Amino acid sequence: MERLKRIQFWGKDENDDRLVRQVLKGKKTATVDILSDFHKSFGEYDDGSYEEGDIVEVYDLKQKLRCKIEISEIYPAVFGDIPEKLWRGEGNLNEEEFRKDHISCWSNNNIDDDFEMMAIHFKLVEKIE
Repeated sequence: MERLKRIQFWGKDENDDRLVRQVLKGKKTATVDILSDFHKSFGEYDDGSYEEGDIVEVYDLKQKLRCKIEISEIYPAVFGDIPEKLWRGEGNLNEEEFRKDHISCWSNNNIDDDFEMMAIHFKLVEKIE
């Protein structure tokens, strides 16, 4: 039997599970990948190549399964024109806060207004205790 796809959310260290907690509370309903990385796997707990309708297991940075989400929408976006539904889905207060958060976690990239991302919206389908 084939396993479900997996995802982990960025954190400063293995104890930083704030983004997973936001998913569990329903505050985080979207994420983004760097467009050129969208189809890449980042290890055993982050598969990439998500598709609409996929049920995806969400793991914290200690590799503990925390919940399952369903991918509801995927589309390209650029850093200079962040759709409101994306920055809100990321749990940000505004577009500028979204930019600040992503510049810090993508610090190894040259980010300008034309920087390409893939937006991924999802809904929580199961919490794992």
